[in-house]
Amino acid sequence: MTRFTVNNQPVEYKMDPRTPLLWALRDASNLTGTKFGCGTGDCGACTVDVDGTARLACQETIGALEGTFVTTIEGLPRDRSHPVQQALIAANVPQCGYCIPGVVMAASVLLRANRNPSEDDIKAAIPNICRCGIYPRLLGAIGDAARIARGDAAPEPDAEPQAGNPEPAGEQ
Repeated sequence: MTRFTVNNQPVEYKMDPRTPLLWALRDASNLTGTKFGCGTGDCGACTVDVDGTARLACQETIGALEGTFVTTIEGLPRDRSHPVQQALIAANVPQCGYCIPGVVMAASVLLRANRNPSEDDIKAAIPNICRCGIYPRLLGAIGDAARIARGDAAPEPDAEPQAGNPEPAGEQ
C-alpha cells in the first residue's frame, strides 16, 4: 500500500507501487483534471504539484511518492480565484482546454517559487505543449498572474483578441 496526501486528503492506494501517479489519480481517485497527453513526459498535460515541484504524473510512480503532498488542478480553488486561474481567464487564454490543467499547475509552482518571473523564467517553467497555440497570450497572462499574486494588479479582461489568436468558438 502506498500512502500520501492528494489535495489535502490522505490517500492510500492498494495498487502496484509501479503504477503511474496519473492512473492512480484518474482511475482510483476519479481526479480527471490531470490529463493523459503523451505518456512519455513530453507534453506536460499531466503536470501536478508534488511538494512544491512541478512533476509529470505519467512519469511518477505512486511508490516513489510515499509521504508526499500532491496537488492536482482539483486542489486549486473551485471559484477560480487562484491568481493563475484569474489571469488565464482574463486574458482569454484557454481554447480547447486540454493542456490548461497542466499549464496552471506548472505556473502555480513557478509563482510560488518566483514572485517576479522573467519571460525566460516562464518559458523554462512552462514547457507544456498546446496544439491551440496559446503561447503569446500565455506568457503575458502568467506575468499578470505574478502581479496579481504580489497584489500589484487585478486581472483585466482583454478588450480584443490579439493578432493570430482567434475568438473562442461561440463568440465570433
